[in-house]
Amino acid sequence: MEHQPWWRGAVIYQIYPRSFMDANNDGIGDLTGIIEKLPYVKELGVDAIWISPFFKSPMKDFGYDISDYREIDPMFGTMDDFDELMSRAKQSNLKVIIDQVLSHTSDQHDWFIESRQDKTNAKADWYVWVDGNEDGTPPNNWLSIFGGGAWQWEPRRQQYYLHNFLTSQPDLNFHNPAVREAVLANIEFWLQKGVDGFRLDAINFCYHDKLLRDNPAKAKADRQGRGFSEDNPYAFQYHYYNNTQPENIAFMREIRALMDKYPAVVALGEISSEDSLQTMAEYTQGNDRLHMAYSFELLTPESNPQYIRSTVEALEEKLSDGWPCWAIGNHDVTRVASRWGNSSNNKAQSKMFNAMLASLRGSICSYQGEELGLTEADIDFNDLQDPYGITFWPTFKGRDGCRTPMPWHSGQLNDGFSQAETPWLPVGVEHSQLAVDIQIAEPESVLTAYRSFLYWRKTQPTLQYGDIKFLESDDDKLVFIRSYQDKQLLVMINFSAYEVNYRIEDSLCLSILSGHGFKAPGIIDKAHGRELCLAAYQLAFIEYYT
Repeated sequence: MEHQPWWRGAVIYQIYPRSFMDANNDGIGDLTGIIEKLPYVKELGVDAIWISPFFKSPMKDFGYDISDYREIDPMFGTMDDFDELMSRAKQSNLKVIIDQVLSHTSDQHDWFIESRQDKTNAKADWYVWVDGNEDGTPPNNWLSIFGGGAWQWEPRRQQYYLHNFLTSQPDLNFHNPAVREAVLANIEFWLQKGVDGFRLDAINFCYHDKLLRDNPAKAKADRQGRGFSEDNPYAFQYHYYNNTQPENIAFMREIRALMDKYPAVVALGEISSEDSLQTMAEYTQGNDRLHMAYSFELLTPESNPQYIRSTVEALEEKLSDGWPCWAIGNHDVTRVASRWGNSSNNKAQSKMFNAMLASLRGSICSYQGEELGLTEADIDFNDLQDPYGITFWPTFKGRDGCRTPMPWHSGQLNDGFSQAETPWLPVGVEHSQLAVDIQIAEPESVLTAYRSFLYWRKTQPTLQYGDIKFLESDDDKLVFIRSYQDKQLLVMINFSAYEVNYRIEDSLCLSILSGHGFKAPGIIDKAHGRELCLAAYQLAFIEYYT
C-alpha cells in the first residue's frame, strides 16, 4: 500500500473542553480533565483529537474571542497542563489539533485596546476601521451572524469597526502585512509546542472587500441557513463582500508555507460561504494551500440519502487534488441524533449515522457525544449561556443544547462530569441513561458499535483512502462504490425503518464483509436476478469482482 499522510482518512474526535471533563470541580471542563479521559478517547479508535479554544479569553463567545493567543486561560489550566496533555497524547499515538481563530480577536486583546485609542497609534490599521456616512450611519449594509449590523461605533476614534460575529469580536485587517505577520507568528508558537495541526475557525472571513460594497439582497425562497438560523437576517443577504475575498488565497499559501517547515502537520479549514463546496475546493487545491477543509453542508436538517449524495458528488466534481473532511455534528449545531433522527433515542439510527460518516471519502470530524448517540438537550431560557441563543430566543435556542457536559457515570452528581453543585451548563436529563459507564458494558450500545466500526475501518484501506462513486438507488438507500488500488467495495446504507432490497448484477462475484458490527444482508434469488435484503438502519460492505 502506498504511503499516506496520517490525516488522510483520519477520524478526528472534537473535544469541547468546557464540557468534556472537569478535574478541579469548578463546574467547567479543563485540560487535566482531557488528560484523565485520554485512555477513553484512545479506546474509541480515533486517530486525533481536535480541542476547541482553551486560550485566554473573556469568554463572551466561550473561547472563540481570544485575548491572548499564547496563554492558556486559567479556567482550563496552565501551559504545564498543556505540555502534559501533548506528552500523554503522543504516548497514546493520538495526534493533537488545536483551534486557531484568526479572522478576529477579543475586544480585550492588547492589539485592539491599542488600535481603538486613536488613528495614529502603531496598531491603528490592525482592525477594519471606517468612517460613517454623512448622516452617521454605518458605511454599508453588512450584517453580523449573531444579529444586527456588522459595524460598531467606537467613540475614541469616532469611527466604526467591523465585527462579523459579536461586537466584542472585532475583525482584523488582513490587508495589512503586519497583521498577517503577527498572526503567522502566533501559529508558529504552537507549531513549536509540537501540535500536529490546526482547525482554522471561519478561515474564509479573514479578508473584507476593500471597496466596502453592499451585499445584495437574497430572495426569500433562496434563504438557507448554513451554520445559522434561517430566520436570522444574516440569511437575507448574499455575503459576497464581507468574507471569502480573492486575497484570502494568498494568505492560505502563507499559512501552508509556514506549516511545510514542520513535517506531518495539517491545516483543516472551516468554511461557511455562499458556495462552501466551491470554496472548499479552491482552498485545498494544489499543494500550497490548506490540506483539507470542511463546511456546514452536512450539518443541516436535510438527512435523506439523495441530499447526502448530491452534496458529496457536488464537492467531488469541484475538487481536483484537494482532500475533503466531513462532519455531521459539532459545537455549533443541533446534535445529529435529534437533527436527523426521527425519535428521541433511536440507537440503530445513531449507529448508522456514525458508520455512514466514516464510510464517505475523506477524513471525518466526530463531535464528543456522537459515540453515545446523545440527543439535543432541552435548556431552559434561564440556563442559557450562548449569546446567539439569547438574542434569537424563542425561534432559535442557540448552541447550548449540543454543548452540555458529557455523561460519564449515570447516577453520580452531574453524571460524573463534575462534583460542582452547578456546572456551567446543566447536564442533559435525557443523557443519564446514555452515559459512558452504561454503554461500555452493553454489547448492543451505540458506543460499542462506534468502537467496533472504527477498529474495523482501520483494516480497510479502501474506506480510508479510496475514491467514491454513487450508484442509482431509491429514496431509502445510499449506495456507492469505494475503489482503491485493486479493491472494489460496494457500500449500501438503509436509512429507513424497514427492510429494503437492492438488486445485484448476476455477473458479479460477491464477498460480504463482516466484523464491522452490522447485520450481514441476506441474498434472495429472484427471476430477474439476485437481491440483497438489508435490515432497517443497517449497512453492508461487499467486495465484488466482475
